[in-house]
Amino acid sequence: MTIIETPRLRLQPFDDSHIDGLHAMNADVEVMRYLTGCAQTRDETAWLVGEVQRRWRATGYSWWSFLERDSGEIVGAGCVQNLRRTDSIQPDPACPLELGWRLRRDRWRRGLATEAAFAMAEFAFHRLRIGEIYTVCHPENTASASVIRRLGMQALGRDTWYGEPMDTYRMTAAQWATRDSAGATAP
Repeated sequence: MTIIETPRLRLQPFDDSHIDGLHAMNADVEVMRYLTGCAQTRDETAWLVGEVQRRWRATGYSWWSFLERDSGEIVGAGCVQNLRRTDSIQPDPACPLELGWRLRRDRWRRGLATEAAFAMAEFAFHRLRIGEIYTVCHPENTASASVIRRLGMQALGRDTWYGEPMDTYRMTAAQWATRDSAGATAP
């Protein structure tokens, strides 16, 4: 399991010590608004942590907790994982990999999602050596769309992911390598 350091964050694969911090974030219906639309219970968070640990062991990628380096607090979470067409909890290995993220509400609008997304994309392209990565976002989620634009991802239009119509974006490894000349801005 890979730990990633950024200037302000430590991305650490989910572990049992993260359950309370992740639950505090996932229990906020505003944080979950464009994801599941409802708050998560502590038992659901604990189950998810165990599931993510299994995915890390099986695939070498999954979800990280975002720990703020200054405070040590969990302020977000993000992933490299397989997309899925349905609302099933299980990733679909036939689907491409995606980047995903969420932040605690008190950490919104500080550039942390962008900082983490760049680090996770770097992991995907250089550590996993994938040829492309996707990101999907609810059509009304303007904050995530803004992060996606900063990454320099190409809009593909609307498609069905997680059983819902989602705006879909893609970036190839070649585009990532030349992103500065394409106008993407690093955090």
